Amino acid sequence: MATDKKKITYSEAIREVEEILSRLNNEELDVDRLAAEVKRASELIALCRTKLRKAEEDIAGIIRREEDAEAE
Repeated sequence: MATDKKKITYSEAIREVEEILSRLNNEELDVDRLAAEVKRASELIALCRTKLRKAEEDIAGIIRREEDAEAE
């Protein structure tokens, strides 16, 4: 179930977190699965944060390059 076994997209990770939250909210998880599901959600959230930071850095770099090109 680890996120590193298969590269997943941001959208897939968000969808899976939403599914986990839905099961939690609907009390569909038994005690035996609860810890594993919470751990998985935590891993997915960390993955999403990393992807968002990377996208933010990439966008900032593009904007800087465009601004530098305009200044020349």
